[in-house]
Amino acid sequence: MIDPTLMAAILDSLKDPLLFADTEHMIRYLNKAAITYYSEGESLLGRSLLDCHNEQSQRQIIEILAAMQAGEEERLITDNEKHRIYMRAVRGPDGQVLGYYERYEPPAG
Repeated sequence: MIDPTLMAAILDSLKDPLLFADTEHMIRYLNKAAITYYSEGESLLGRSLLDCHNEQSQRQIIEILAAMQAGEEERLITDNEKHRIYMRAVRGPDGQVLGYYERYEPPAG
């Protein structure tokens, strides 16, 4: 098993924000880029990701998590001139979804 300190260092080395939420939508991890990116920073830890979104986005997040629990691995949730954001499943050794994270990419083109 990888050392938690090493894992945090690896995730903190990413230049793009990474936010992990569990299957109850509770925010459990933010890398350094995410702490800087989100205006509420570290205070988001332990809060529901759903509380940070409007009703339409909440429904989308809940729907995607259900699709992930049925086998889907990743889905594009935002695609604009600033960036693309994907919601990606995190699975345990038994294949069960433990949660998900938001993954950022530069815009297409």
